[in-house]
Amino acid sequence: MYRSHTCGELSENNINQEVTLAGWVQKSRDKGFMIWIDLRDRYGITQLIFDEERTASDLMEKAKNLGREFVIQIKGTVIERTSKNPNIPTGNIEVLVTELNVLNNALTPPFTIEDETDGGDDIRMKYRYLDIRRNPVRENLIFRHKVTMAVRNYLSEKEFVEIETPYLIKSTPEGARDFVVPSRMNEGQFYALPQSPQTFKQLLMVGGMDKYFQIVKCFRDEDLRADRQPEFTQIDCEMAFVEQEDILNTFEGLTRHLLKEIKGVEIGEFPRMTYDEAMQRYGNDKPDIRFGMEFGELNKVTQHKEFGVFNNAELVVGIAVPGANSYSRKEIDKLINWIKRPQIGALGMVYVRCNDDGTYKSSVDKFYNQEDLAKWAEATGAKAGDLICVLSGEILKVRTQLSALRMEMAERLGLRKNNEFAPLWVVDFPLLEWDEETKRYHAMHHPFTSPKPEQIELLKTNPGEVKANAYDLVLNGNEIGGGSIRIHDKKTQAMMFDYLGFTPEEAKEQFGFLMDAFQYGAPPHGGIAFGLDRLVSILGGQETIRDFIAFPKNNSGRDVMIDAPAAIDNTQLQELCLKLDTKA
Repeated sequence: MYRSHTCGELSENNINQEVTLAGWVQKSRDKGFMIWIDLRDRYGITQLIFDEERTASDLMEKAKNLGREFVIQIKGTVIERTSKNPNIPTGNIEVLVTELNVLNNALTPPFTIEDETDGGDDIRMKYRYLDIRRNPVRENLIFRHKVTMAVRNYLSEKEFVEIETPYLIKSTPEGARDFVVPSRMNEGQFYALPQSPQTFKQLLMVGGMDKYFQIVKCFRDEDLRADRQPEFTQIDCEMAFVEQEDILNTFEGLTRHLLKEIKGVEIGEFPRMTYDEAMQRYGNDKPDIRFGMEFGELNKVTQHKEFGVFNNAELVVGIAVPGANSYSRKEIDKLINWIKRPQIGALGMVYVRCNDDGTYKSSVDKFYNQEDLAKWAEATGAKAGDLICVLSGEILKVRTQLSALRMEMAERLGLRKNNEFAPLWVVDFPLLEWDEETKRYHAMHHPFTSPKPEQIELLKTNPGEVKANAYDLVLNGNEIGGGSIRIHDKKTQAMMFDYLGFTPEEAKEQFGFLMDAFQYGAPPHGGIAFGLDRLVSILGGQETIRDFIAFPKNNSGRDVMIDAPAAIDNTQLQELCLKLDTKA
């Protein structure tokens, strides 16, 4: 037996007991006549003591030679600690060591294995197995486990069945790029790794498994960000014989369950907002509603003077930033430079100071009087002490730019609090979106999303106006889940493929198996997929998913620990009928 107790469970109740512990040496303090060692495992830290009055000389010598991260086993007696440490659960006791076994030596780690480490991101990712020993990383992984268990328990109680679907599937042209896998036994042919189990979960509904879920790994070969990895995990769900309201109620219940079980937060009914309303009020389809600063459209109260910038704009829109009238001119200039960055792309910003005495001072006083500016304040909901920030230009661009400014100001003002949670359903998305490059429509969600039943005929005359039977679940300004009611008949699915530019032959080649299945009694069905990595990070008070993944890739999609991706040798290439590396 390597241990009788963990390093986090001993207390005064164990005094005078003989115990066996095992773990890693966190640190050592040698006073010559006495040595203290902090022994660490996943559960905590226990202080060990070696005392030359009570410890054999050879054991003292052995203890002196222990280095950081040595793996050791000890036997000893639990005694009361003279200098107690109230910061750890075991702080009232220590173990007087009578036997010490070194299970493995260790090199000096490249960074300190402590909560506040001196290791940068790159070095910690290269030695991720050492980083996992640190409390913050370990606690994040345990937190992720608790979330996934809460999900499984909730869905199982609701009679969902967890079913695995294949990882080696067929590549399809829709969505992001696939990761492809060459087939050795089928020369010149390739599998694709799934971007989602979409078609398989629909086939499970045809098969009569009316409540399915899977916590599943998915893959997308796309550019990376802090909240995106080439491989990610979904809570993938599907239900048969349901309408949109059934889906929303079920998974609102799941989210409410997680917030209560994991965070101790109780939330009532989730608000709902249409896509069009979200874009008009917040400039994006995943608004953070923990704070205000809603958009105020200003065309009617700005385009009546000689200010050409506003008169020539499709949209003039502003927000009232609370308390920001205190900003100096220098601070406002920095803000203007911030929105002019290429990432945002605004050409400039007009601002209005809302003074405490009820007057206004703007950067365009030459064109607008106090009565005009009062109307701006009314439209944006500005109060005394606020700063009105106004952008103008093309509708879609200016909304996106102002949305970015709104989020930045909320961050600067401390309005995005990690311990506050504001969920929101966004519904009635456009079914299709026009792509200027390809000159054709693309599915805004995916090609299996059903149009609103009452708008199916509109597909023939004005496809861009058709709304989807689709919904996203937003939490604190992040999309944590999205789904739709699916098409479940061959005729409508064929029509959808036609509007997406597929020829009948292409549709049959890519999705013939699904179209065939619809002819054998496919029930009405729909579902949703949650991004587990993102959901866990938000519940954990962070927005970087990498901190909650055991072995993440870096921003270039590389695993720097195992050095992947990597070249493979010519023998393997030849077996796969791929081009040989002539430089090898």
